[in-house]
Amino acid sequence: MFQTAFQSNAFQNNAFQVFIPLGGDDGGSWTKEELQRVKRLHQKIAERQRKLEQATKDGNALRKQAFKDQIDPVAKVKQPKVQSKQEVKANIPLADTQELERSISYLEAQRDNILAAVAYRHQQYLIQEQLRVMEAQRQQEEDDEQAVLLLL
Repeated sequence: MFQTAFQSNAFQNNAFQVFIPLGGDDGGSWTKEELQRVKRLHQKIAERQRKLEQATKDGNALRKQAFKDQIDPVAKVKQPKVQSKQEVKANIPLADTQELERSISYLEAQRDNILAAVAYRHQQYLIQEQLRVMEAQRQQEEDDEQAVLLLL
């Protein structure tokens, strides 16, 4: 877990990526379908994060070029006379990046739901196991009481 949490790509824009081992010490409470679904979600999240990084990089390059074009109009290609004045706006996310961010958060929510379901199922298993132990102890005490009564 330490190695994956501190890789160069482990830090996202405003989130900390934590690696959760699949099927680890939870008593094998993962189903085959859940494992496949979580793996697919991890792949989709990684793909969309790469697209988001590329879109952000491209947007920053376009914004930088727009600043350069406004500062040095001589370097521009000849433009038609009728042209609207364009403003260069900083810190306004592109629509493409907003959609990718929404998509990533949706996929992460799905992944978290699967992880929570597996954790709840594992917790239920532990509680049932504890109930079985308590029932066995109760029956043992009852048997001991019956043996004492027979001896009297």
